[in-house]
Amino acid sequence: MSSIETALRAASAAHPIPGFVAAAAQGDAVIYRGAHGTSDAEAGAPMAPDAVFRIYSMTKAVTSTALMQLVERGVVALDDPASRYAGELADLKVLEGFAEDGTPKLRAARTPVTLRHLLTHSSGFGYDMWNADLGKYAAAVGAPPLGSGTVEALCAPLAFDPGEKWEYGISTDWVGQIVERVSGQTLEAYFAEHIFAPLGMTSSGFAPTDSMRARAPMLYHRTPDGALAPFAMPLLAPTGICSGGGGLLSTGDDYLRFLQMIANDGALGGARILKPETVDLMARCDPRTPAVRRLSTAAPFLTNDLDLWGDQEVGFSLGFLVNAKAGPDGRAPGSLAWAGLANSYYWVDRGRRLAGVFMTQLLPFADADALAVFGAFERAVCAQVNV
Repeated sequence: MSSIETALRAASAAHPIPGFVAAAAQGDAVIYRGAHGTSDAEAGAPMAPDAVFRIYSMTKAVTSTALMQLVERGVVALDDPASRYAGELADLKVLEGFAEDGTPKLRAARTPVTLRHLLTHSSGFGYDMWNADLGKYAAAVGAPPLGSGTVEALCAPLAFDPGEKWEYGISTDWVGQIVERVSGQTLEAYFAEHIFAPLGMTSSGFAPTDSMRARAPMLYHRTPDGALAPFAMPLLAPTGICSGGGGLLSTGDDYLRFLQMIANDGALGGARILKPETVDLMARCDPRTPAVRRLSTAAPFLTNDLDLWGDQEVGFSLGFLVNAKAGPDGRAPGSLAWAGLANSYYWVDRGRRLAGVFMTQLLPFADADALAVFGAFERAVCAQVNV
């Protein structure tokens, strides 16, 4: 039994979470791959290494990569106004509050949203799960929910002027729309041709196959008393647009291959997805990007507070959270990371060509026990690599 396996068994015994998959690689070599627990506790079915997960916001790194491919080709530029490619982003409004009768108070945005703003989450677009005013606005005007699969659901007001602050939100959904409109392909088709097929990611996509549905674990919810309650939610094909911000399904093996590509400066197994200089650019925090800040939950059923970095010094690059100094679990300075709503997490250390991914299906996001198991995984991987 490897030291990583031992660490994960001990951590998951001390911190109860649903079944999970974890995998890590250095360079082209996988150094750990394991499945723990059950995919459905009631049925007693063991978690399989090829389980298919809802990866939610881990989709964002893939969508950002697709846009950067278009930047490489000279089709778009980072400081272009986003409205050049998506007319809905012209004449955007900023939400400044509400009148006494609940009517939203809007004004024109002072600056246009650029592609750079969208990639760095400094556009002004937010998520109502962390911004209660955006939820109040949607209720006041009868806006369709984000899960409706419509472009109209993305036509929300800004929480602030572009470039003024950092706030996590629907920006990458707009990136996905721009990729579709510029390429002339759906995200499903674009990802399959330009990212998934070259990397050998055979179980990733927006629309699940029968095989993918059969391998999907149960989604669980952490109740206030700490118990894990099953939350049945079948995998369905998108009924509208593909969500570039959170719509993908994938496996630990597939997503690890994507992360290996990033760790290996844009290439894996003879397939080049990005140029090395493009990966360098994606990994760099632009000094023009406002500081990352903690966001308080406005939807406790879905998420805890958004604060994965604690007192660490971090920034947000063109698609990733970047830590300026060494992390508490062995993460090297300059590493890239992010997560998915159902408590899936990853990191990439380009200096050591190291990548790790952890996938489970548990709400609300930023569960303390899930983060503890992920931290134990990262520590064990980093300790093995450093031997």
